[in-house]
Amino acid sequence: MKKAYGLLKQLSIKNIVVLTCAGIINAIGVTIFLAPVKLYDSGISGTSMLLAQVTPEWLSLSVFLLILNIPLFLYGLKRQGAAFTCYAIYSVFIYSLSAWLITDVLPVDVSIASPLAGDDLLLCALFGGVISGIGSGLAIRFDAAMDGIEVMAVIFAKRLGISVGSFVMIYNVILYILCGIVLENWILPLYSIVTYTAALKTIDFIVDGLDREKCAVIITNKPEQICSALTTVFESGITRVDARGGYSNEQKEMLYFVVNRFQVTKMKNIVQGIDRGAYIAISDIADVYSKHS
Repeated sequence: MKKAYGLLKQLSIKNIVVLTCAGIINAIGVTIFLAPVKLYDSGISGTSMLLAQVTPEWLSLSVFLLILNIPLFLYGLKRQGAAFTCYAIYSVFIYSLSAWLITDVLPVDVSIASPLAGDDLLLCALFGGVISGIGSGLAIRFDAAMDGIEVMAVIFAKRLGISVGSFVMIYNVILYILCGIVLENWILPLYSIVTYTAALKTIDFIVDGLDREKCAVIITNKPEQICSALTTVFESGITRVDARGGYSNEQKEMLYFVVNRFQVTKMKNIVQGIDRGAYIAISDIADVYSKHS
């Protein structure tokens, strides 16, 4: 009883509301654009679509989504935590319920072609991928997942000596090859790769943000002048760290500075105008958290 109460305290109403929307959005992308023209989503969702096509009619997409996903989430309970597992199962339940409502209850004909894109495979692949990617991205952003294969990737990828992304990609390549063999048609699996790519990029945008910040690491002999100039121009703080050259053994300072993509060129010009020999490394960062922001 105490464990159940503790779990309930961990769950957020905001997350549940967003995950409800995520499940509905994901179902729209799959059932309105992909399933009618026999294109395939990635992961367990794509596997469920394939199985629904080759099994009796009562074994629908909704049924396979629950049968395949829930055991995987439960298997990953210890690794991912109870709150994540509850959120993920809830997301898949809403996805499954919404898919059933669209295909079997609502007056929407998705039996032959997409109600919005017809039988245009490219439009269906792109819009299906983007819309389902929005649903999956929202799920990840709010502490859940829409597909059990992501959980399996986290658990098994390291044991196999590959990255999580490689694990998911290998699974999807095998899935699309099986789809081609079963259907005896390679056009649909090839278009499904377009769907997968569109969904992947959309998930990146949703999870990491459209306007990603840039992290600048500056190693210089003139930290005072550079800090003063950057702080004045950009009106933001800089972190200073003592450093020493590995080859020259000279004492230097490393400056850690965050800018947006429109400020990068101006920042480089300021730094190089003060210290032509400064070393500047710039990389993407997804999110910046600060009590002053």
